[in-house]
Amino acid sequence: MKKSKRLFVFLGSILFLGSILFFWNDLVNIYLELSLKLPRVEKEIAEFLIEEIEKQILTPPPLRAEKEALESFLTRAGVIQWTNSQREKYGFSSLIENEKLNIMAELKVQDMFKNQYFAHYSPAGIGAKDLAESNGYEFISIGENLALGNFQNDEILVQGWMDSPGHRENILNESYQEIGVAVLKGIFDGKSTWLAVQHFGLPLSACPQPDKTIAIKIELNQNEIEELQKTLKALRAEIRFIKPKYGSGYNQKVEQYNNLISQYNALLEETEILINQYNNRIKLFNECATGVK
Repeated sequence: MKKSKRLFVFLGSILFLGSILFFWNDLVNIYLELSLKLPRVEKEIAEFLIEEIEKQILTPPPLRAEKEALESFLTRAGVIQWTNSQREKYGFSSLIENEKLNIMAELKVQDMFKNQYFAHYSPAGIGAKDLAESNGYEFISIGENLALGNFQNDEILVQGWMDSPGHRENILNESYQEIGVAVLKGIFDGKSTWLAVQHFGLPLSACPQPDKTIAIKIELNQNEIEELQKTLKALRAEIRFIKPKYGSGYNQKVEQYNNLISQYNALLEETEILINQYNNRIKLFNECATGVK
């Protein structure tokens, strides 16, 4: 009885060991599938996008003189002076004259006479934003006031803008820091008259900009992450087909894979930190851009 029991246990052990040996490769492959699992790249890293500033353009309907003066004379310096007088009167800081804004205003007034239109967009579709970009004026927000007619002088012209809600909003906009002006007399619709342009601006330099070197480093890291993904996938496939699942060749490949995984995870962590740093700076910039006082 005892011999039969021992024989039964012995035969059972043989069958158990045999089954393990028979399914050895399957068990190894299952283990390999679990241990060689490629980490997934987080969405915010794989699809990294830098939020852009939404530039603001304020362009109220152009102003035409209600009364034509018999004698009219306008100057850039006078328009700027009376504009700042109005701002100071209502408790706002004076605007600084900017040469690029002056050039933009000059180009606008000349183009209106040349192409005989009185509007914020030319017949070719060019507006204040296009003028700013083509003249290298980097901005967060800009405004444009237009006027047509024989206003008696600079004070009367600025008062005409102040009496118009949209133009008044531009003149008293507390976020603007700079101004450019152009006034020119010429022939419009067959008669001699004045055209005046005011350009207001909040320059990009008014807010601390994010460090571009961080964005460049993030992009380089992302490229390296993508290359590591490809290498890891190829190496994992290679390991799966290695037979037998032991020995120096197999162990070397597994060690290579594990080292790359460590490198991959470290790069992911570094990139996530850089993205958080950059996005925090973007957030500060956006807060500044939308709330400069």
